[in-house]
Amino acid sequence: MSTAAVSPSAGSAGSAGRPGLVLADLIPASRLRDATLVLGGAALTGIAAQISVPVPGSPVPVTGQTFAALLVGTALGARRGLLSLLLYAVVGMAGVPWFAEASSGYAMPSFGYVLGMLLAAPVVGALARRGADRSVLRTAGTMALGSAIIYAVGVPYLAAATGMSLSAAVAAGLTPFLIGDALKAALAMGALPLTWKWVNDKR
Repeated sequence: MSTAAVSPSAGSAGSAGRPGLVLADLIPASRLRDATLVLGGAALTGIAAQISVPVPGSPVPVTGQTFAALLVGTALGARRGLLSLLLYAVVGMAGVPWFAEASSGYAMPSFGYVLGMLLAAPVVGALARRGADRSVLRTAGTMALGSAIIYAVGVPYLAAATGMSLSAAVAAGLTPFLIGDALKAALAMGALPLTWKWVNDKR
């Protein structure tokens, strides 16, 4: 039998430990798989957005959606991560109440964070395809970069939407969330490398 006849597929267990794959690639490839992953990623982000805690003095609540968006991007890869967050944003803008606090549309001051997530998901997905979710330290860096992108869009948008100064927007839309972001990053630092370790142990 020729070697050409036995080349491994992208989702084969034997290639699971190699950079170039994201977790979603371990599922046998098909268009149905990709569509399901994109829909599932958008739904996960919408569900996580309903885990919401108001922050006194801030129009932006603490939610699970930023963590979900970064997790979706990392697990699905850049293209599917982008499509998931694009679907989440477009459907929410169209009126489905699955933004934070069961809101929809694009008039809320926190909408900039949704746009930030749309940009961050493909970035962390591209890094994950280069192995950035395989170790604790690299996962921490990936999550930190993704969060920075979200804030880089969300905070100026908050300032423009509310008339706050940039320093006031930082105080209301960034500072109160740093501890929560650190906890979310710690969760990802444990979950993603452990998942890859489990996959590799099953090879």
